[in-house]
Amino acid sequence: MAQYDSRSTHPATVGRADVDEGLRAYMLGVYNYMAAGVALTGVIAYLIFSMAVTTDPGSAAATLPNGKMLTAFGVAIYASPLKWVLFLAPLAFVFFFAFKASTMSVGAAQTSFWIYAALVGASLSSILLVFTGTSIANVFFITAATFASLSVWGYTTKRDISGWGSFLFMGLIGVIIASLVNLFTQSSAMQFAISVIGVLVFAGFTAYDTQRIKDVYYEVAGNAEAAAKASILGALSLYQDFVGLFVNLLSLLGDRE
Repeated sequence: MAQYDSRSTHPATVGRADVDEGLRAYMLGVYNYMAAGVALTGVIAYLIFSMAVTTDPGSAAATLPNGKMLTAFGVAIYASPLKWVLFLAPLAFVFFFAFKASTMSVGAAQTSFWIYAALVGASLSSILLVFTGTSIANVFFITAATFASLSVWGYTTKRDISGWGSFLFMGLIGVIIASLVNLFTQSSAMQFAISVIGVLVFAGFTAYDTQRIKDVYYEVAGNAEAAAKASILGALSLYQDFVGLFVNLLSLLGDRE
């Protein structure tokens, strides 16, 4: 991707102050979309969990080893083959989203982003069965602080980190393949290694994507529709980085029920 410097390569018809103001508004839009996506994911995860778990023995369809009781809905989504659909649906949808993104309208891109965030929330609802609420909250704040620091660095650094992209992508593919394999092997050592590598990969992606999103602004400045779509796609990238960082840190630091 071409690299742009706001000091010298933006369109001559746009003053630097206008570009700086436009860049700030653009990046704020990206972060607002991302934050709203994370919030939606949390709400959906909690709602799904609330419908799946009960404290009333009379309405329980099954009891887990940790003492939590599942409703019939909970058994269907967590203890039947449907759990694989719940687990894989976000992955399938994001590939569809990436394939169609270039031809989508802004409205379609927005709708797809919200659907994806909701699907991720449904998929992640199972972590509420495994980890304590306190540790989930603690890791969330650790993730938020880590993400913010890395994103600020990616935004402000003068170093060109575009070369990280291919390396990080290969690391991500390795993490995905290893995670799928470990679903069947259930190796704790492999899970630890996956989580460590996952944290490093998503930490790198946070800085890399922030710089890339900033650079994209100079390609779409002056085109309102292109800028709006780029803002949504940028938010999707940072959203995935945040969620990936959170899930892997939770695996390393979370207290299990």
